[in-house]
Amino acid sequence: MKRNVRREKHVFKTVVGDKEITIETGYFAWQANGAVIVRIGDTMILATATMAKEPREGIDFFPLSVDFEERLYAAGRIPGSFQRREGKPSENAILTARLVDRPLRPLFPKDLRNDVQIILTSLSADPEYHLDIPSIIAASAALTISDIPWSGPIGAVRVGYIDGQFVINPTVSQMEHSRLDLRLAGTADAVIMVEAGANEIPEDLMVEAIRLGHEAMQPLIALQEEMRTAIGKPKAPYRSFTISEEVRQAVRARLDHQIAEILDTYFDKDRRNEALDELEEEILHALSEYEQAQVKESFHEALREEVRRRILEEGRRPDGRGPKDIRPIWCEVDVAPRAHGSAIFTRGDTQVLSVATLATLAEQQELDTLAPEETKRYIHHYNFPPFSTGEVRVLRGASRREIGHGALAERALLPVIPPEDEFPYTIRVVSEVLSSNGSTSMASVCGSTLALMDAGVPIRKPVSGVAMGLVTADETWQKYVILTDIQGMEDHLGDMDFKVAGTADGITALQMDVKIRGLPYHVLAEALHQAREARLYILEKMLEVLPAPRPELKPHAPRIFTVHIPVEKIGALIGPGGKTIRKIQEETNTQIDIEEDGTVHIAATSLADAESARLKIEAYAEEPQVGKIYLGKVIRITDFGAFVEILPGEVGMVHISQIADQKVNRIEDVVRVGDQILVMVTHIDEDGKIRLSRQAVLEGLSVEEAQQRDRLLSSKAAPKGKGKPGEERPLAGRVKIVKRISGER
Repeated sequence: MKRNVRREKHVFKTVVGDKEITIETGYFAWQANGAVIVRIGDTMILATATMAKEPREGIDFFPLSVDFEERLYAAGRIPGSFQRREGKPSENAILTARLVDRPLRPLFPKDLRNDVQIILTSLSADPEYHLDIPSIIAASAALTISDIPWSGPIGAVRVGYIDGQFVINPTVSQMEHSRLDLRLAGTADAVIMVEAGANEIPEDLMVEAIRLGHEAMQPLIALQEEMRTAIGKPKAPYRSFTISEEVRQAVRARLDHQIAEILDTYFDKDRRNEALDELEEEILHALSEYEQAQVKESFHEALREEVRRRILEEGRRPDGRGPKDIRPIWCEVDVAPRAHGSAIFTRGDTQVLSVATLATLAEQQELDTLAPEETKRYIHHYNFPPFSTGEVRVLRGASRREIGHGALAERALLPVIPPEDEFPYTIRVVSEVLSSNGSTSMASVCGSTLALMDAGVPIRKPVSGVAMGLVTADETWQKYVILTDIQGMEDHLGDMDFKVAGTADGITALQMDVKIRGLPYHVLAEALHQAREARLYILEKMLEVLPAPRPELKPHAPRIFTVHIPVEKIGALIGPGGKTIRKIQEETNTQIDIEEDGTVHIAATSLADAESARLKIEAYAEEPQVGKIYLGKVIRITDFGAFVEILPGEVGMVHISQIADQKVNRIEDVVRVGDQILVMVTHIDEDGKIRLSRQAVLEGLSVEEAQQRDRLLSSKAAPKGKGKPGEERPLAGRVKIVKRISGER
């Protein structure tokens, strides 16, 4: 008897904005704890949520992993790699995974130590619909109907700002005209995660966008609640990793007021951490009879409580600052002599070196991903080496955190990068973290702004950034403190990491993560306005060092000049197999890029080389002019005249009667193939046939005199059987030559 293995299919639908969103489950991937497919348009994302049956021993954190599997078959494409299969995750896949992780993580139990893995797979990629927002929805729905302990669901939307109107979940085409790309996620009550790129959006407008986005996601949350009621599994029990009250009391009894004394004594990070580490070792040794992991966690719990109490009740931060105080700032530019642009930005113990490199447009990054973009002209990379925190670890390439911070800085500066037609360069900035004590991503924004200005990149406006923190007394929001320019300890022990970057006129990038269940709008607005005050102060400090982009590029930077040639001339400029363009590059020591519309970019470190290449290229764009004298090359000789190339691909005929200032019996008596001679264009007919005269140059005739002389001579008898005197045979032969030279058949 054959068993029917097909499972029951469950379909749930709702509308967000004007887009229908469908969630399917039940008939696939049933061995995962929870699995769904989310569909919007033809975009389909499979999300699976799986939890290990036993906790991971010996850890003091919740082991959550989120992976986005970017399958190019979803867009009907085969990967471009040698293996023809997807390799390590692209930056786009990593950024999507991070975006999904951030709103999920705060809603898991703090005492859960079982591994939880979320895998998102792109099954179908509609070019008009983004993959990131459906991925967040899918992960939330998979967790909601699973037996994994989690206090969701959450919703997620994208908000655009197009022609003065907010648009919920705009398409890829619509986003091309948007001043805002806001992605946010939240519960029914509050916003948990915000990620935004913007073209100088004011703070109040940003708050309104977040408010509208939170309202728009409510149908998604309601739909998942409906799914949980209809098909959700009961939440599984798990072994709780909490501190026993006995251990907690033993640690508190040993500590007395020692943590407070250390915080009162040491404002310097290194000395404070050293003292705290020594105290922790003393406590662990004194309480060796207890489980060491619990003793350690209890010590950090006491430290967290004391730091937060001092901030909330006394307005004192670990380094002695007040809530709105910014650490001392100093900057320096032009620190790397061979670099095209460089700057150091230092704020307290955080220091970042940013280096800018300029290259031709041919060196744009090509993207083999499911993202709408195919290339990147502005690239920002961020490196966080272990020495920046005084640690030792193996270097294994860029981490997810490094990729995320680089993307945030890139997003912050992208709105001020000059367009390609004004500044035809590919631009790469690398931010090297030299010392870290919080807010290195925003320091990289500030350092990179200065590096670009030092390189002479005409950015529209300078950009600065700051990281904001938050400490709350409880969830009633009766008492809270917003912190400006947070350091590492405040980030670790606080409730929020809110990064804001922008110009003096508005926000260009935003990233908010919270460790609590959400953030009210009034707190969000207050944090944004407090961040604006800090950004403007930091910007003043930056501009004291370099007030504007340098008027000239550095000596080692390539100079790029732009020339336009007719589209029909592109083939002649390239030449057979690229022979012509390669020859020009070799002769002039330049790099030349040609676009389909006839735009030619010439890159050279020498102005003389660039000018030489420009003259050669412009020769291909020049049209022959009647009356103009050219130095041409004889390419063919017949019994009635010589064919002379006066411009690349432009050939005219000099009749034997016009080859000299006296009567000539044989062309070879005057010129031979390969000779260079001066000739005047005397006539161009409707078909583009060119008639030349060497005699006019030798005798110093005007174009009118040359044309009259040509007409008189042409009226004499032509060779027998060849029609009108001096016309048909030579001109027909000239057409054949021109077509062969231009590559036509």
